[in-house]
Amino acid sequence: MRTLLRWFRRLLALVVTLILLAAAAIAGVIWVTLPGGDMTAAIPGLAAPVAIAIDSDDIPHVRAASEADAAAALGFLHARSRMFQMDLMRRAAGGELAELFGPAALAYDKRMRVLGLRARAVADLAVMPADTRGLIDAYARGVNAWIRLRGRLAAPEFAVYGAPRPWTPVDSLLWGKSMAIYLSGNWHAELARLLLDAKLPAKQVDELWPPAPGAGHPEAALAPSPALARTATRLADAFPDFPAPFTLPHEASNGWAVDGAHSATGAPLLAGDPHLGYGFPSLWYLARLDWPGGTLAGATAPGVPFVVIGHNGHIAWTFTTTGADTEDLFVETPVDASHYQTPNGPLPYTLREERIRVRGAPDVTLLVRETLHGPVISDVVDPKGPQLALAAAWLAPGDTAAAGLLALDRAEGVAAAGHAAGLITSPVQNLTVADHEKIALFVTGRVPVRRAGDGARPVPGASGAFDWTGFASGEQLPHIVAPATGHLLNANERIAPPDFPVFLGRDWYDDLRAQRIRQLLTAGEKHSVADFAAMQTDVVDLAARALLPRLRGVAAPEDPAKAALALLQGWDGAAVQDAPEPLIFNAWMQQFYAMLLARIGVPEQGRAAVAPWPQLVPYVLSPAGAHFCGGNCDKLLADSLSAAATELARRFGSNPASWRWGAAHIAHFDHPVLSRLPLIGRLTAIATPAPGDDLTIDRGGVGESLDDIHGPEYRGVYDLADLDRSLFVMAPGQSGNPFSRDARNFLQRWRDGASVMLPSQAARAATHITLSP
Repeated sequence: MRTLLRWFRRLLALVVTLILLAAAAIAGVIWVTLPGGDMTAAIPGLAAPVAIAIDSDDIPHVRAASEADAAAALGFLHARSRMFQMDLMRRAAGGELAELFGPAALAYDKRMRVLGLRARAVADLAVMPADTRGLIDAYARGVNAWIRLRGRLAAPEFAVYGAPRPWTPVDSLLWGKSMAIYLSGNWHAELARLLLDAKLPAKQVDELWPPAPGAGHPEAALAPSPALARTATRLADAFPDFPAPFTLPHEASNGWAVDGAHSATGAPLLAGDPHLGYGFPSLWYLARLDWPGGTLAGATAPGVPFVVIGHNGHIAWTFTTTGADTEDLFVETPVDASHYQTPNGPLPYTLREERIRVRGAPDVTLLVRETLHGPVISDVVDPKGPQLALAAAWLAPGDTAAAGLLALDRAEGVAAAGHAAGLITSPVQNLTVADHEKIALFVTGRVPVRRAGDGARPVPGASGAFDWTGFASGEQLPHIVAPATGHLLNANERIAPPDFPVFLGRDWYDDLRAQRIRQLLTAGEKHSVADFAAMQTDVVDLAARALLPRLRGVAAPEDPAKAALALLQGWDGAAVQDAPEPLIFNAWMQQFYAMLLARIGVPEQGRAAVAPWPQLVPYVLSPAGAHFCGGNCDKLLADSLSAAATELARRFGSNPASWRWGAAHIAHFDHPVLSRLPLIGRLTAIATPAPGDDLTIDRGGVGESLDDIHGPEYRGVYDLADLDRSLFVMAPGQSGNPFSRDARNFLQRWRDGASVMLPSQAARAATHITLSP
């Protein structure tokens, strides 16, 4: 017995020792993947040494001898903090995830290979202007210097998946093409309308997203055959959020500016906060770059050598999504296995073969067909069924977005920024810009000019009747320079009047955030930087304020619904995180919207054709749309309140007065890979309760569980009287290494509306890096 006990103790000691050794090994790998402190490194091609001071917030301040050297330094810094993010981006865009993650990623890769983004980027690079190519080449040299220095230890994820391959200029162009996809629309809505047309009258389908006056010239509805409806359903299932799972919500951002007459500084002020899906790491990386005659400060994007949003010492700028319709689906007519019908007779499909490497499995070969309209995306789900080809402005040749961003980074005034806007071929965005004297708004990108139709539904491709005849861009698109009102704003509302000569699209989002911004801008004669920063954290929900009088009159059933409704009687519509009312309101509206769509008969795949609840619910509660409730919206309101309150009581207790919005509305910043692992996922979780909701300036996009799924990961306020006084913040942190203290270093400040400055000299420099030729 004693012998057995002795052997058991020895075995237990051995197991504990092995566990400790494994833990130590893991900790050692994690430690060596951290970027470290002061260092020197070499980058081939530098004209002179580059000095980098990294402050206590992990924000680099770069001093270089030239613009190209600054770009190389930025490439080194991006790789130092975000190399796995960069590698994942290029793999996702190029359809190369299965090479890392095996067969589970194969379906995603097939979807992306059909689009052929890498081949299109190669073609764009071949005709890129020399100065743009020079910067992208310099950036790649900087990235590759870090890869050579660290190899498999360039980031903790590479310890598992192997060292990243060298970075190329084509990889940088893939970032722009990814953003063009994320920030464009509307082929999902076309598919959804096609599905709904098989269930409901077309007029009723159109009413589910009430068209804005003068929105376009509707085409005759294409009668969906059973086969076409099946293909549409399978496509909607295969592409739930294109390109899932790395898609970013594209319907939200804020931007506004006032001229010097309305500014406390006597010079223009500008504010901007793009709203994207939360993730870890953030899309953004703060940096300041200086070289003789040049400055850039603000939000850079790992993967490209540009400041995407920020200032350059002369101008400041920000972007919001326009919502223009730049995509159409065409139903092609096959003639035989190799040809399809066009107005000029049969044409052969353009064919290309894509070979997909799959980790742990044989390579997969995919044959992709393209027509004059674009890739036949229906081949992903059914190569023998009806053929749907995707025409998208971001797939068209002649993409000069990189040259446009460089021109914007170099612009010394509003006029030059307007010229740059015309070069940014995709995506279509509202560019709000200010120099030391003027404010302006320009629309970037290319908007298709349709021969007929409004892009609401898939159209026949054989006749050519609905083909695109070209693009509108530059000065053909909406633009405003030095408005008489002295202020400009956009929060994704319709950017042009109904009679604007270029048709921009049928479906538009509400203007509630824009209304609130306008209220605050017109409330005072002159605004300060602090005023603008406070506006960015405003959480007043104008939809709530408008609907509350109606909601308060609902005949509440028994508790907890009755007690919940009583709390709304005195609510002012502010979505603060420590109150129950925003939780009750948002849960109620979410439940009412779901019940309404179920009553109408809208399936999950058809939701993209339905306006978001802030547009549809007020319409349904008006006399014009009451028929959707079956003539009794009060009953549906009461039933949905009961269902919402019952669910909230299950989650948060039976007393509505104790409920808190922040208990449900939690912003999660999840790693796209590590968050899926059982233990590591918990160790790398980043989350915080957050204020705001879908309709507040401080956007807190509400998910199905009432969590906060997207919003302003970056905020900037720019003072054109002294751009060094500009304010910046992002979330959750600068580092992409989940084990770094800088992975979360901005989270609380971001949530609470705090910010930092990026002056010409780094304050409290914590790390110094010298890059040499």
